Amino acid sequence: MENNQKKNIYGATLNELAGIAENYSMPSYAARQIAGWLYKYHIDDMGQMTNISKQDRKKLQDQYTMDVSDPVDVVVSSDGTKKYLFDASGRGIIESAYIPDGDRHTLCVSSQLGCRMGCGFCMTGRMGFHGQLHSGDILNQIRSIPERDKLTNIVYMGMGEPFDNTDEVIKSLEVLTSEWGFGMSPKRITVSTIGVIPGMKRFLEENRCNLAVSLHSPFEEERGALIPMNKAYPLKEVLDVIRSFPKEKQRRISFEYIVFGGLNHSTSHVKELARVLQGIACRINLIRFHSIPDGNLKPPSEAELNQFKALLEAKGFITIIRKSRGQDISAACGMLANESVKK
Repeated sequence: MENNQKKNIYGATLNELAGIAENYSMPSYAARQIAGWLYKYHIDDMGQMTNISKQDRKKLQDQYTMDVSDPVDVVVSSDGTKKYLFDASGRGIIESAYIPDGDRHTLCVSSQLGCRMGCGFCMTGRMGFHGQLHSGDILNQIRSIPERDKLTNIVYMGMGEPFDNTDEVIKSLEVLTSEWGFGMSPKRITVSTIGVIPGMKRFLEENRCNLAVSLHSPFEEERGALIPMNKAYPLKEVLDVIRSFPKEKQRRISFEYIVFGGLNHSTSHVKELARVLQGIACRINLIRFHSIPDGNLKPPSEAELNQFKALLEAKGFITIIRKSRGQDISAACGMLANESVKK
């Protein structure tokens, strides 16, 4: 991310800030001072770093910019959900969703401009891929909303596949969970993936945030029709990676399961789920599919959804039906951003 050839300092890790301080002959403790201003005090301009000398501030301002910005639009649902649109440094529109639910305040953030995974049921997938978000772009979605100080949970479930942008996602997680950064507990952060194995392995090795895997079917062929990348990263291999991590390195594992009417909720699906997930301590989040324009998949009935939940619970799975939120404000990931771009 650049502005007049200056590099963006927002989103830098402590090690990167230490390198900057060393390059400009600043005191060794300057890195933590800069991090504090960026991620704890949420300043808008480097001139506000009052415990750093004017000379050193000028060095930073000459070479770096703080690429942070407010949302360009917000749409509010009747249920309190808000969809924020951001201009990602002039490269395109991204969206994040704020979801209040009692004492829980969740922000769903995007990690890419569009997506190249090609899932036919996903509006973001229909956008195609238009670029990676940098760590600062991801963090800006959190710092720049009015509800920032209320947030209890962050989920990487917005536009894009996080592990198709692993470097920047890992950087943003380091800033979020470090005491010199936002200081959030890893237990409050969940990263969702279709199972891009190289990035998922690195994620599991380097931090303790929660993992959610988009499953949608336990049958390889059927899942491949829904998620084309299942051919490159078969479900069996994804699950083998999860099983390979020792229990002391485990964290909450969830499987996101979009339920499509008449397609993926039969008794044979339940039996196969019990087989393929055997030995993995997990929960299954059932998500009611909502129709998207020009799609041929349909939502399940209330009876189908509840019956599927009951069958899974009978097999011993912790099963939750996720509430549908923001249906009156283009709730599907990428839908509002698509509409904004068209306008």
